Amino acid sequence: MRLSAPIFKLKRQAKLLARDANIPLHAALDQTARNEGFYAWSHLAAFASNRRPTHEILAQLAPGDLVLLGARPGHGKTLMGLELAIEAVRTDRPAFFFTLEDHEGVVFDRLQMLGTDRKAVEGKLLIDTSDDICADHIIDRIGHRISRAVAIVDYLQLLDQRRHNPELEVQIKALRMFASTTSSIIVLLSQIDRAFETTPRSIPGMTDIRLPNPLDFGLFTKACFMHDGETYLEEIA
Repeated sequence: MRLSAPIFKLKRQAKLLARDANIPLHAALDQTARNEGFYAWSHLAAFASNRRPTHEILAQLAPGDLVLLGARPGHGKTLMGLELAIEAVRTDRPAFFFTLEDHEGVVFDRLQMLGTDRKAVEGKLLIDTSDDICADHIIDRIGHRISRAVAIVDYLQLLDQRRHNPELEVQIKALRMFASTTSSIIVLLSQIDRAFETTPRSIPGMTDIRLPNPLDFGLFTKACFMHDGETYLEEIA
């Protein structure tokens, strides 16, 4: 069986259906799934998860990695981040999802879209939606006594939005050191400049990252880019 569109586009269709038909999102998701030949969204999500490279990507990440995950809005970077956290839970690793973008209810809605029941991750996946999220906050919440954690941060450009937070590069240096000393993996989601869509390239790269403030990309060990269902992982020299 083949989906008519990447799952992030199907999710967008379901949101539009929920709004236009004035029905709950879960009902719109199930209807979208039935249109694809599945009996429910959870069935479609499980099928799509098996086809996506999330487990392969996590297997390619090493203890101490600081990873940049970039995509244009609506191309699935947040879902990919959550999937990496879910995969960490499945492999009995401490998992964290820090977001300055959404409240907890939205995060759990996205987990549902991925076919993951809230009870399946309770006590195993820490979801932090605090306005105080920055490198120091992340390090404090994970703690130096925890090793091999997988932490997702949504997203890079918001870390220094508050004037009292350290400069972005200072925070990334702190996260790189923390990841290295605790053998953890930290993945920072990143915006991609809209100018990328005017280029002939099929997938963005480091030059397309939207940065309001300077940052040395050499602080990252790996970068992963997504666009229109394609995913590309690269080492950063």
